Amino acid sequence: MRVWPGYPHPLGATWDGEGVNFALFSEHATAVELCVFEDPHDAQPAATLPMPMATDRVWHCYLPDARPGLYYAYRVDGPYDPAQGHRFNRNKLLFDPYALAISGVIRWSDELYGYTVGHPDADRSFDARDSAGNMPKCVVVDPAFTWGDDRPPRVPWNRTLIYETHVRGMTLEHPGVPEHVRGTYLGLSSDAVIDHLLSLGVTTVELMPVHHYVADRALKERGLTNYWGYNSIAFFAPDVSYATGGSGQQVDEFKSMVKTLHRAGIEVVLDVVYNHTGEGNRLGPTLSFRGIDNTVYYRLDPEDPSRYTDFTGTGNSVNLVHPRAMGLIMDSLRYWVTDMHVDGFRFDLAPVLIRGLGDGSRSAFFEVVQQDPVLSQVKLIAEPWDVGPDGYQLGRFPPGWAEWNGAYRDCVRRFWRGDPGQLPVLASRLAGSSDIYAPSGRRTYASVNFVTCHDGFTLEDLVSYEHRHNEANGEDNRDGTSDNASCNWGVEGPTRSVRIQRARQRAKRNLLATLFFSQGVRMMLGGDELGRTQRGNNNAYCQDNEISWFDWSLDEEDQDLMAFIRRLSAIVAENPVLRRRDFFSGEPQGMGGTKDLTWIRPDGEEMAEDDWNDGERRAIGMLLLGRAADEVDGRGRRAYGDTLLVLLNGGAHSVPFTFPRLENPGRWEVLVDTARPGTRVVHRPPINLTGHTTILLRHQNRVSV
Repeated sequence: MRVWPGYPHPLGATWDGEGVNFALFSEHATAVELCVFEDPHDAQPAATLPMPMATDRVWHCYLPDARPGLYYAYRVDGPYDPAQGHRFNRNKLLFDPYALAISGVIRWSDELYGYTVGHPDADRSFDARDSAGNMPKCVVVDPAFTWGDDRPPRVPWNRTLIYETHVRGMTLEHPGVPEHVRGTYLGLSSDAVIDHLLSLGVTTVELMPVHHYVADRALKERGLTNYWGYNSIAFFAPDVSYATGGSGQQVDEFKSMVKTLHRAGIEVVLDVVYNHTGEGNRLGPTLSFRGIDNTVYYRLDPEDPSRYTDFTGTGNSVNLVHPRAMGLIMDSLRYWVTDMHVDGFRFDLAPVLIRGLGDGSRSAFFEVVQQDPVLSQVKLIAEPWDVGPDGYQLGRFPPGWAEWNGAYRDCVRRFWRGDPGQLPVLASRLAGSSDIYAPSGRRTYASVNFVTCHDGFTLEDLVSYEHRHNEANGEDNRDGTSDNASCNWGVEGPTRSVRIQRARQRAKRNLLATLFFSQGVRMMLGGDELGRTQRGNNNAYCQDNEISWFDWSLDEEDQDLMAFIRRLSAIVAENPVLRRRDFFSGEPQGMGGTKDLTWIRPDGEEMAEDDWNDGERRAIGMLLLGRAADEVDGRGRRAYGDTLLVLLNGGAHSVPFTFPRLENPGRWEVLVDTARPGTRVVHRPPINLTGHTTILLRHQNRVSV
């Protein structure tokens, strides 16, 4: 093949309509070879081409005869000196960090390691065997795609309902999805799935990782896999396992999925894992970054550079302190927005991304993102904890960022489990967690509220198990958290007891009602609406089977639960006071002097300080004044609504609840009662608030403006 010098920018393999430019950064390499293959399974390249030129440590060349669909990879030579952090080994075939597609999955073998597995010197030894036969190959991609009039839905934060789901697990057994696209990007955008999402009021799907990932060798040897995908190895490439074919087809199919979801008004947010890669610790394989320039891409122990600094619990941490590693992440994020049209990101273990880059919200990473004209316009969500020192950083992210609110999840679970002393914290969580987010100048939608997510029990399991049951993972039930704040309501696991089954169904309705009636961004775990169970497994990261897949065979209880969620979603859409953008002031509103938010005792009076200090109190009312809505229409006119009263009883005993006095007399209509279906008008207060129940009431007199 003809080889021309080419250009150092852009990085990666770029088809320009005439040929392909290849560019790879390596600060410490002494030589780089581009390997071109006729077939992705070949062990020997069709051509090995020395990169003839390095500009500012970027190795580059141009192949005028290359075309999209070409398979390629790199070999990089340099010092193999683990004690100094260098692990170059030209015998190992390497993925391009900027590859837009990967042809398949790796085939595990000892040849994939830069050292000799089993050698007494461990990673200080050197393995000279060729790994090409066990490595998939990078694919040159033609970026052309007919986006037409595709536009981002740009759903306002305060109207957002997130549905966290897994591409494969959601669609693999859906009877309404054509069989040949089940478990794929195209399956997720099928009519049956979109209709289901829209029926629930979902505005935004948050996809568990779709970057091409590595399935750990230890898992594969146990007959398992890295099902969740939190083990990325290519930050630009959609994973090929969710496509109907290879050779770059996954790129167009991903784009088609996004375009179809956008046409339905649904946003696509990606769960991204930039904190570590699938190469593991010092005893892991050499697949890409480690062999291209280990000291650039990974955080190394300053006292022993042969070891990695691990803030993630996976063996390594990406070195965002280095500008080239930072540039890689920023380029990846921009690519997914500009070329793939995604609408935002949820950052796994986000504190890893700011370690060593400044102090908290003033981190260089945040500042780079905030000044970026592309990334500053999309949804940015942080998982605000990692396993490093001071790893729980809830509330410390800057304006423009939302966070998974783990404090919300824990408090709501404990309240409905019946734990004492939860009311003061619960009140703050219901009102948007101003204690957490207001100090940084953020608003209600900084809080992504959830009661379940992929990491932990499903909703069904949360009310069915009090202990993890992770034996299927092969780790002696030691993995996953032991602190679930769950309640089984009498029996561990499945039961035929009608009494317990009814208690569990009510518990699920209480948890969901609390979620929907809280200020902030609402997030559901996909499958909860179907009564999905993982059989008590609260860490099903490796279960690509019925434990994780959605079961679409619905019984009467499942159908009732879906109808209940649809009702909750419709209520939020109809009542702007449930989707405030600013925190409540707690100050009197209007002539009558009623506060925008008032906490009510069962006797109808406002909660006093002594009431909050009563740790045995289980019942409370939240009065939301209709004129307290702060949403405006396109002309700047404020949207007013009905006054609502949310009653919650986390105790086992019934409580008579007297309605608060309002400036406009009227009747109260029950919109939701988790103990009784249907709506009704309450003619004679007090209302009986039974144990373990949520009631939402609407004051029938509409506030005049």
